[in-house]
Amino acid sequence: MECCDHEHEQEEYDYMECAKVGQKIRNFTLEAYDPTECGFTVVDSEKIQKKKKWLVLVFYPADFTFVCPTELADLASQHAKLKKLGAEVVSVSTDTKFAHLAWQTSERLLKDVKFLMAADPNGGVSRLFDVWDAESGLALRGTFIINPQGVLVSSEVNFYNVGRNADELVRKMEANVHLIKNPNEACPAKWTPGAKTLTPSEKMVGKVYEALNAE
Repeated sequence: MECCDHEHEQEEYDYMECAKVGQKIRNFTLEAYDPTECGFTVVDSEKIQKKKKWLVLVFYPADFTFVCPTELADLASQHAKLKKLGAEVVSVSTDTKFAHLAWQTSERLLKDVKFLMAADPNGGVSRLFDVWDAESGLALRGTFIINPQGVLVSSEVNFYNVGRNADELVRKMEANVHLIKNPNEACPAKWTPGAKTLTPSEKMVGKVYEALNAE
């Protein structure tokens, strides 16, 4: 009984530790493979924050699978735009850094991948972002945007069989970058740079159509 109680307490602790949108995340480190340098490095969230950079984490189930290389190739096609917006892009799975190296150098879809490929073999960071699947020991398809202050501002989680769209990730990054500079504004659906934003006030209640269509 004591063992069961201890396990329950640990599960509750892990749950309470999960990162939540609107809250500052706790710092973490991960070993990673760097395709640009063809070597190993460490992802340190605290150091990224000190550089005043955004952090985009893209969790995926496993190397040498099927949907995953299409997602990372899509992410690679938008990597330059995300970097220009001030983001450090990191993919994460529960594979080792050695598996990342072997996969990136053998899978032709990954030839343009230049972002860091982080290893989370014990699932600690996957648990932090609540994408850990205890039954499989893998991470679900989770995408997270963390601002330069270390606050989680965007969270998207898909099941194993649905791939993501990096175009939408770029759009969300553009919106969040705009809003951190203009905190009194809000971005409506499908907002893109240059489009009209909203400045919520009592005058706009029930008048959003008028606000969006005003000359």
